[in-house]
Amino acid sequence: MTTTLDIKTPTVKPLSEWKSVATDLLGTQTRIVQGKEFYHRVIECGTQGEPLLLIHGVGGHAETYARNLHNLANNGFHVYAIDALYHGFSSKGPQVDNRTEKQADAVADLLQALGHPWAHIEGESMGGAITFMFGMKYPQMSGKLILNTGAGSIDLKKTDFPQNPGGGDTLQELSQRSILEPTFETVRARMEWLVNDPTRMTDEMVDIRLKLYSFPEIYESIKWVYRVGQPQNWAQAQTAQRRYTEEEVKEQFKPQALVFWTNQNPGQGPAFGEYVSNVIPGAKFYSMDDAAHWPQWEKPEEHDQVLIDFIKGK
Repeated sequence: MTTTLDIKTPTVKPLSEWKSVATDLLGTQTRIVQGKEFYHRVIECGTQGEPLLLIHGVGGHAETYARNLHNLANNGFHVYAIDALYHGFSSKGPQVDNRTEKQADAVADLLQALGHPWAHIEGESMGGAITFMFGMKYPQMSGKLILNTGAGSIDLKKTDFPQNPGGGDTLQELSQRSILEPTFETVRARMEWLVNDPTRMTDEMVDIRLKLYSFPEIYESIKWVYRVGQPQNWAQAQTAQRRYTEEEVKEQFKPQALVFWTNQNPGQGPAFGEYVSNVIPGAKFYSMDDAAHWPQWEKPEEHDQVLIDFIKGK
């Protein structure tokens, strides 16, 4: 039976009033944290409160959460938006078949380097898969976990979910084109896939992504992530990831979790997310209206309230 999260209605300002990423990040600190095995780029906001890590999706970077850092810090969290392993200015290796598990290991390495024995974690898309894997492998380091439009490596018994437009190979095609032909137009097309209304994706965010791809080390790593020029394509590479049966999840997953979905998520719609919430023991479910794959960007205040109310137990 689905347990739905109810939230306090937040005060919302029009998206047109959100200025620039640089403006949103004023007062935060960007730094490189050296762990025992990896180095990590983090954007840190706040100095007190329970630690909260925010992990972006595939091909992304910490600025994904530019609109959320201050509000979450003002509500009592010590917040870190991070570049995941293989992304941005974090470590680029080792390049292993089981990428998601190694990315979860990197999160544990980061927490140890920061001096936090545990943290709450939200992961968006690929970040959701990392967060799920972290919960399976490092339950003792897991606070409350939020799976945002990414449900982890679970072999679900049910597969016939209603589909939204933009699923199938669409993301892979847009992603590979943005790498093979990294222009403003190809990168913008890839990033418009993330939002329910193309006008919600700003030129500035496209410019940030394009600039990241201009760094050779980042570009080559993202090519590997997307399997551009690799013997295995993206779909084949996913089969190499460690996966869990529903029974294993129900027996082994210990942290408190929220499956956070949207009604316009490309491909798998909210019925998929709701089903996953019933597989994960004790998980809650929340579905945001009028949002696609980047709820933290499209509706930042509502997104933040979901995290605040879930973590604080309201």
